Amino acid sequence: MSTFIRSRLRAVPVLAWMVLIALVLRLALIPFNSFLFEDLMDANHIHAWEQGNVARALLAGHGFGSPFVSTQPSAIMPPVYPLIVAGFFRLFGIHTALSIFAIHAFDCLINSLACIPIFLIARRSFGARVALWAAWVWVFFPYGIYFSAAWAWSTHLLLLCLCWMLYMAQDLERSPRLALWAGFGALAGFAALTEPSILVVVPFLLLLAAWRLASAGKRWLLPGVVASLTLAAVISPWLILEDLVFHRFIPMRDGMGLEMWMGNNGDNLRWTSDDKHPLHDAAELADYNAGELAYMDHKAHLADAYIQGHPRWYAWMCVRRAIYLWTGYWSFDPRYLAMEPTDPENIPLAAGLTLLAILGLFLAWRKRPLEALRYGGVLFLFPIMYYFAHPEPYHMRPLDPLIVILGCYAIFRLRERAVERKHSATPSEAPIVLQGV
Repeated sequence: MSTFIRSRLRAVPVLAWMVLIALVLRLALIPFNSFLFEDLMDANHIHAWEQGNVARALLAGHGFGSPFVSTQPSAIMPPVYPLIVAGFFRLFGIHTALSIFAIHAFDCLINSLACIPIFLIARRSFGARVALWAAWVWVFFPYGIYFSAAWAWSTHLLLLCLCWMLYMAQDLERSPRLALWAGFGALAGFAALTEPSILVVVPFLLLLAAWRLASAGKRWLLPGVVASLTLAAVISPWLILEDLVFHRFIPMRDGMGLEMWMGNNGDNLRWTSDDKHPLHDAAELADYNAGELAYMDHKAHLADAYIQGHPRWYAWMCVRRAIYLWTGYWSFDPRYLAMEPTDPENIPLAAGLTLLAILGLFLAWRKRPLEALRYGGVLFLFPIMYYFAHPEPYHMRPLDPLIVILGCYAIFRLRERAVERKHSATPSEAPIVLQGV
């Protein structure tokens, strides 16, 4: 290799190498995912990909149509990701091998780009060395590689949005610049239109930033109002469209009734009841096709009735759902493992990452309590709704960058302590004094 080429390679920023290596690793896994090129392209199973169904309805001129094999309008899916899928369908064909590969390649790119905000967030929180560790860990992070290559969903875009929101939140706590706060509101609105669950952490980040500014004697009320109004302006067109179509206010999406019933109907063999979903049950699909809002209202009523009649069961299920999301453990029942055969291998990884992140949070609280407060608040708030409805493995993926950062900080601090103990345990060398000299 010539000196010129070597010098050029050395000139490439390390973050660019991280993104490139992460992308190559993720793209390399796509061809091994038979689900993409069998089920998603099979006309008999094509209905199982809700995002693709909405995208297909958009291209057919039906607007945001149902994700459940129906031509009726729908507010189940938020708009951003179906629009992205529709763009790829228009370029490469609807449910073709090329369009499906392109969509997953897009997800892989989005997931790989998270190396950049992970590095920047960690550097501000815990220093450059922890930042480098965290970014390199993300390059090879198993969940990042697998889910971006295998799961065509809004998860990866939400993950990247949350990373940049955290980076901007660090700035909000130091600066009352209105443009900065408006930018945060716009990003939060875009993230909400990608996946509304993110809205649970937005008030926390804004309130924390406002409190930090107030403590420093800086203006906080007007910046907070600007951020809130910008957020409202970004999401309001979607809310207005839903109101015009359904003649009723819908808070971002209308599928909560189904989500609650899927996890709270007395069946606890698995964390959700896929066999009772309209995509898998003809009777349920027929009920849904009679009207989306009526169906969702009915499911909400059934879930509420079951919860009211079985409060102890519901409380225990909420605990089980929380344990599952943070450890990967649900059950070792052979019937369950037949449906989720990889759980025994996943549990040590998921539980180990959680313990490491908790340790990192504890160590951060002792040295950088305000950083720990921000990380801990997001980790605590984001998954709460899934405890009460039902969990899915991909629900936790937007939190993976925080877990990686805290885990790397824990390892860094433990390593520092080990070195300090080693040095303190080594007796200092004193000069030898010979008698009589």
